[in-house]
Amino acid sequence: MELTGRRIALLKGGPGSERAVSLETAKGVGAALREMGAEVEEVDVVGPDFALGEGCEVAFNVIHGTFGEDGGLQAVLEERGVAYTGAGSASSGLAFDKGRSKAAFVAAGVPTPEYQIVELGEAGEEALRLELPLVLKPLCEGSSVGVHIVREASGVAAALADLGRFGRRALVERFVAGKELTVGILGGEVLPVIEIKPRSGFYDIANKYPWMGGTGGSEYLCPAELDAETTARVQAAALAAHRALGVEVYSRVDVLLDAAGQPQVLEVNTIPGMTSTSLLPKAAAAAGIGYGALCARILELSLKEKR
Repeated sequence: MELTGRRIALLKGGPGSERAVSLETAKGVGAALREMGAEVEEVDVVGPDFALGEGCEVAFNVIHGTFGEDGGLQAVLEERGVAYTGAGSASSGLAFDKGRSKAAFVAAGVPTPEYQIVELGEAGEEALRLELPLVLKPLCEGSSVGVHIVREASGVAAALADLGRFGRRALVERFVAGKELTVGILGGEVLPVIEIKPRSGFYDIANKYPWMGGTGGSEYLCPAELDAETTARVQAAALAAHRALGVEVYSRVDVLLDAAGQPQVLEVNTIPGMTSTSLLPKAAAAAGIGYGALCARILELSLKEKR
């Protein structure tokens, strides 16, 4: 896609817990678009009352999490008649809500860990019907914010209490030990599988983004060292999850590979990170798609969508 002279609004920031990640993503995307000749207006969005400059042809959304990835921003842009990148308002909202997306996976036959939704404040650990170890998550957060892996009964109450910071309900999942994988989807094309090896603990925000001041970090194998049959199973599960949620344009699907070599889908990210350590650009590069070409492809596919 030729970008010379095209006027693009780069929507960044957002009001949520992933604001710093979004600002970092915007640095990379903004530089790439300008290198390809686009006129880029960076807009720091903190709510629905943001303004776009005259002549804006399309909004490139790099706001992760709250408002940017949950369908709220997309609904505002649709109401204004502004073209934008990525998933639409309905599929964004569905993917961002872990409870609704898990139900959609089950209905579509997508392999995913057993789960339940719990009401916080109304019931304690006695309401949990799954056996330990468990993973407890906020329903609507990204970048593993608020995630607890609980192996002992003594840790359940504290995890449930902490989850109250994020809402009245939470997701409880059966813990699956295995390889942490992620799979990018771009315009229906499944990109190479990446294996994630956190240097400590699990793939939380410190291990995802050590440049934010964390002490963690991760190693990445791209493509993952899997045999052809396993790779095909993982990619098929990721694509099935993407389609089960009706996600448009692109996504990145998080998958665990269990001890039996079977994929277990965790979630679909509709605004994947595009920072220096992010995974979608790594997978695209392994498929021969450079960072700038990836940004241009996202724009091209998005402009074909009828909102």
